[in-house]
Amino acid sequence: MVLLTMIARLADGLPLAATMRDDEQSGRSILEYQNQAKMLFRKLGPQSPLRCTIETGPYLFHYLIEKEACYLVLCERNYSKRVAYSYLEDIAQEFDAQYGKKINTVTRPYSFIEFDTYIQKAKKAFSDNRSRRNMSALNNQLHDVTRIMVQNIDDVLSRGAMLSELDTKTQNLSMLSQKYRKDATHLNSKSMYIKAVAGIVAFLVFLLYFFIL
Repeated sequence: MVLLTMIARLADGLPLAATMRDDEQSGRSILEYQNQAKMLFRKLGPQSPLRCTIETGPYLFHYLIEKEACYLVLCERNYSKRVAYSYLEDIAQEFDAQYGKKINTVTRPYSFIEFDTYIQKAKKAFSDNRSRRNMSALNNQLHDVTRIMVQNIDDVLSRGAMLSELDTKTQNLSMLSQKYRKDATHLNSKSMYIKAVAGIVAFLVFLLYFFIL
């Protein structure tokens, strides 16, 4: 069963659209995983796998990166992985057709929340075992889902934190290096000035000594 679907901008993790199960009780419990998804979006980048399955408690996150967006779904563990990725491919294709040119222009979260209407239709179609779309997904051999990387949510988020910390330290070292170069240039200029003044003084002393003699 599909419990949560979210779409975010890859560049900064800004949520663009989302939907979750309709019943109120499950909605409250899914909020925790929605927050995990938001943190995950902020960790993803150009070096991230384009397709990945992430274990989180009793559920699985499946995500797909297409062009400038990341499409993510939270499913129960017994939900077909092939169907899950076919579902993501379906909404990715439709989302790109509707909003692809606008992804980098929005600044507010959930700017395309109206896409929920299409997500609900796709979710229903892929949940129906008699659906032609679902049957096609089950028979689709274009992607070998067994080769898709499986990770743990805690490992992914902690590794992202370590990479962020490393990036911060690298930036600090770069700033210190630039400051050192500036200080060295300043000191070098100051040293040359002192040498020039000392030369002039020495020359004046020589002239004074010459004329006195």
